[in-house]
Amino acid sequence: MLGARRLGEAEVKYQVNVIPAPRRFRIPKNIQDELKGALGKSMISRLKKEAVECPVQGKVVPFLLCYTCKNFVRRYKGRVYCRGLPL
Repeated sequence: MLGARRLGEAEVKYQVNVIPAPRRFRIPKNIQDELKGALGKSMISRLKKEAVECPVQGKVVPFLLCYTCKNFVRRYKGRVYCRGLPL
């Protein structure tokens, strides 16, 4: 993780690496339905196998839950840029 940086208008507090998950995560149905409009079925299936160590929650969470978080800014080259605001 690095210090705060300016990325466009959003202030980025954390940069977190995406890690391969030891197992496939179960994602709630309502989140999957929400993501089907933005991502394809095969992309969702692939992303279920990835995780991040969330600096806000202090635990490993599935990437798809991170993607739907209000703190998510972007994912670029295997890193997630996070605002780090309290949930």
